[in-house]
Amino acid sequence: MAKPLTIYLHFPCFDGVISAVLAGEYSRQKLGWDAGELVPVDYDAKDTWIKRRLAKPAAVVDFLYHPDATLWADHHQTSFLSDSLRDDYRKKASDLLVYDAQSKSCSSLLWRKFGRVLREERLREMVQWADRIDGAKYNSVKEAVLGSTPALRISFSLMSDSSAEYCRFLVHSLSKGSLWDVSHTKRVSENYKSVRDGIRKGLGVFKKASHLQKNGIVVYDVESAGNAMVSRYAPYYFFPQARYSIGVTRTADQAKITAMRNPWRRFKSQPLGQIFEKYGGGGHQRVASVVVERSRDAELPVLIDAILRDIQDNSARKTRDREVIAGD
Repeated sequence: MAKPLTIYLHFPCFDGVISAVLAGEYSRQKLGWDAGELVPVDYDAKDTWIKRRLAKPAAVVDFLYHPDATLWADHHQTSFLSDSLRDDYRKKASDLLVYDAQSKSCSSLLWRKFGRVLREERLREMVQWADRIDGAKYNSVKEAVLGSTPALRISFSLMSDSSAEYCRFLVHSLSKGSLWDVSHTKRVSENYKSVRDGIRKGLGVFKKASHLQKNGIVVYDVESAGNAMVSRYAPYYFFPQARYSIGVTRTADQAKITAMRNPWRRFKSQPLGQIFEKYGGGGHQRVASVVVERSRDAELPVLIDAILRDIQDNSARKTRDREVIAGD
């Protein structure tokens, strides 16, 4: 009798959803594991992640390494919560444990490893869009903020519904249908329209709550009101010359601090994921975030100032290092 596979995936995240689709299809076709439970996880579970016992067999995709995982794939700089966990990964050296911090997305990492089994063109298209979305490889800031392609309709819809039930709906639907098919279902269409309207309103809110500092960093503090939503690319919609952005978006129960480097300017980014790891968050070289409970509102300005200093200190240190090398 085939074993049911439990998949733990980073959510709400388009790359996490597509990674779960790929892991599920590969496990079914190659390993004989039937689809089991889908469990969305986010970085608010970071402190208790390793203490958690995972179902067997378990796949973990686009998220932190866990020693219980039979199949694991990730591309974040902050995938290992300790040196001992990194050692555990290296010691096991399994073909089903895949890590590459240079990969644009977890989906493309899985495709490179298992694509010869999956092959379907609809899945290849999903992977290509996961690369574009996770790597911020948009044609323009307008596409990033107000795009309407099937993949972006799905990605934007996550801002409207981040529930575990919606996660399961998307993974199950994409396991059978194309991006276009799923993006035009009634449920995704309604969520997308709500988000698109909210983003347009959010641009007005963001413009009033943001400013560009002399150091080239956009700083903002936005309180979500009504259905207004703030795109993480909004800083570059209004300040295309900025190098970085950092700010807080507040909802009723939590606040999210996000930092990003401008993907439309050419320069080497500071290691934002590593910087945010110090403060309980994580992410990539170019974008990172940390979630803070509203009970800790008073700490937010201190956290933002500390992160700003880290970004600037890293930049200044690299400049000094280049000057030393040039003088040798």
